[in-house]
Amino acid sequence: MAPKGKVGTKGKKQIYEENASTLKFYMRVILGANAIYGAVNLFLFYSSATFWTWCWLVFALVVYGGSYRSMTAMAKPTFAEDGSLLDGGIDLNMEQGMAEHLKDVILLTAIIQVLSSISSYFWYLWLLAPARALYLLWVNFLGPWFMAEPPSAPEEVNEKKQRRQERRQMKRF
Repeated sequence: MAPKGKVGTKGKKQIYEENASTLKFYMRVILGANAIYGAVNLFLFYSSATFWTWCWLVFALVVYGGSYRSMTAMAKPTFAEDGSLLDGGIDLNMEQGMAEHLKDVILLTAIIQVLSSISSYFWYLWLLAPARALYLLWVNFLGPWFMAEPPSAPEEVNEKKQRRQERRQMKRF
């Protein structure tokens, strides 16, 4: 049973605090995944580390950097000159927002990076990100545009109504 009444809204301060904790959590995820990947692939199995091991690390760092930086920019608060909070930034925990997709990219990259300590073939799972992007593009934009009904033609006026309208026009003149 759905709750009755108005859905509660978050205040500026609550958004600010939740954004700070969300950013802290994802920074820990990023650091943890990089620590595991570095410890296993670059220290433990350093002798078998290839050029691709380093390339995948750089790729992951670029993805992390871009996603995290975007989330930080979205969550940037605005303070007044007296130090009071004017705006808490965009809510990073909002459903169906851009931040949700950025968080998914960070988690996908972290999971793949840790799994790639077992086998480099796990990096192929990163193809799920463009597949999801194409799916969202189709569902939200292209699909409705291509599948939209053509605009209906105006209804044809039957002959009787048309003659009646013509007589009214003639009476006016």
